[in-house]
Amino acid sequence: MKKSHARTLSATSMGVFLAYLIYRITPHRTTQLALDRIKDIAPLDAIIVPGVPFDGKKWHAVMQARVMWSVILYRNGYVRNIIYSGGAVYTPYKEGIIMGLYAEKLGIPKENIICDTRARHSTENIYYGYKEAQKAGFKTIGVATDVFQSTMLRPFTIRKFSSTIYHLPFTQDAIAAFTNITPEIDPTPAFTPDFVSIVANDSLIKRLKGTLGGNMDLGKYPKSKLPPL
Repeated sequence: MKKSHARTLSATSMGVFLAYLIYRITPHRTTQLALDRIKDIAPLDAIIVPGVPFDGKKWHAVMQARVMWSVILYRNGYVRNIIYSGGAVYTPYKEGIIMGLYAEKLGIPKENIICDTRARHSTENIYYGYKEAQKAGFKTIGVATDVFQSTMLRPFTIRKFSSTIYHLPFTQDAIAAFTNITPEIDPTPAFTPDFVSIVANDSLIKRLKGTLGGNMDLGKYPKSKLPPL
């Protein structure tokens, strides 16, 4: 194995291990502490919610938890708009659109939902979500997901972005009362007829590189710094 590939695997493994440790030892106060940090600027203009693959039948428990958390934040006045991010990566369904359909069923107004369908990795969820926020003129942005993914993404959001992205992680306690809510949706608008799985197109090394944010075309931002909002 080439040295660069070995370093990629090593960095990924170490990142996952450290995030898992933090996830396991993080007290349930994490969610409340995160909300306390934004109390003086809430509601945020938008939160980015990373996607989860959809099998065409029912949402995965992780997708359910992330969407529910975004709905809870909206209903409680912590955010004005929600950016659901994710393309058709492992299945033919665009994750951002699927999550948006569920959110709409749960009462989020359509005009407050933005769906990004370009992202193929969690780092790209943040990058393309950020770009959607810029396009809409939003100034204050957060990322709303589980503690584990939030911990994994935190170094990326600090390193790549010149304006603050607030992390609003949830614990299972925060969404426990809503886990039995399972609305029905028509997934047809999210279906991609000419779908090809990322597994068929990209090698393991390329997928790991994408997870670390290495597959994005930053274009005119060669120093990996996006312009401030």
